[in-house]
Amino acid sequence: MLQVAATKTKIREYILESTFDDVENITDDTLIFEKGVLDSMGLLFLIEFLKEEFGVTTNDDELVVENFESINNIVAFLESKQ
Repeated sequence: MLQVAATKTKIREYILESTFDDVENITDDTLIFEKGVLDSMGLLFLIEFLKEEFGVTTNDDELVVENFESINNIVAFLESKQ
């Protein structure tokens, strides 16, 4: 079982470090692609981070925006993989 708060914090810190965005601009519900926080290359790096940090492998059919469009969605995706 994931520690949801700790997981959200790790994901948020990763996004902030890789984008240099302001912490106030990124909430758990921020649509990170729609807002331009991450692009397609950013998604690839995010997927690699999730693999290294949480041991989660993303299959091709899981590469849909809905799984990665916000921190809440990323956590839900990770929980579905556990």
